[in-house]
Amino acid sequence: MPKITIITVCFNAEKYIEQTINSVISQKDCDFEYIIIDGASTDKTKHIIQQHESQITHWISEPDKGIADAMNKGVAFAAGEYVLFLHADDYLVNEEVLSKAISRMQANADIHAFDILFKTKDKKILKSTQAFGIRTYFKTPVMHQGAFCKKALFKQLGGFNTSFKIAMDYEFFYKAFQHKVIMTIHTDLIVSVMRDTGVSSRQDWPSLKQRFAEERKVHLENNTSTAMRAIYAVYWTLYLPYRKMRFSLLSPTKPN
Repeated sequence: MPKITIITVCFNAEKYIEQTINSVISQKDCDFEYIIIDGASTDKTKHIIQQHESQITHWISEPDKGIADAMNKGVAFAAGEYVLFLHADDYLVNEEVLSKAISRMQANADIHAFDILFKTKDKKILKSTQAFGIRTYFKTPVMHQGAFCKKALFKQLGGFNTSFKIAMDYEFFYKAFQHKVIMTIHTDLIVSVMRDTGVSSRQDWPSLKQRFAEERKVHLENNTSTAMRAIYAVYWTLYLPYRKMRFSLLSPTKPN
């Protein structure tokens, strides 16, 4: 069975980091290592990490250039065959889930993708992974909290693009799709819970506008097909006004 590297990227994450750490170090009957990349937090995050450092394979706390840069640092330290990113707003569902996931990773795939739960204030919503296909041209079919990626894949695809603040994972999976990377999906197991507190979950208009701008950048920088570029031109001409109108109707705060 493959060895797994779990990487947590965090910054000023004192509210949730301990639950994230405990969900990882409590895993049973599997071979894994745990790496934490902290962006020089100024709250109690480092103190919480230090309390558990005997069960953490490696951790650092230093300034970085953003989430993508921190994720790349984590990959550089990784010794596992597969890498899973579980950030400080996320946690594994129970102490047996990693061994259950590994037991399903028998096919020689570059990515093994599992379902996750998206946790809001009031409920948990199933986010089911999808195979690469039409959807990938517009939105990510995979949530990184449920995606075990071969470490070699990061070198093949050039890691995470540090110019992205939100859509770095979408660009990574988009490039994987373009390179015809083999992904096996597993919809019979929920691996982790993703809280709605992360940067990619923000629903204010400035954050949404930045996310859409980065998604558009993913499309324009990673697809040279004349047909797809024409489709994207129409898509973004219509999609942005639609999302702005939808936001105006659903939110009391007017977009800027």
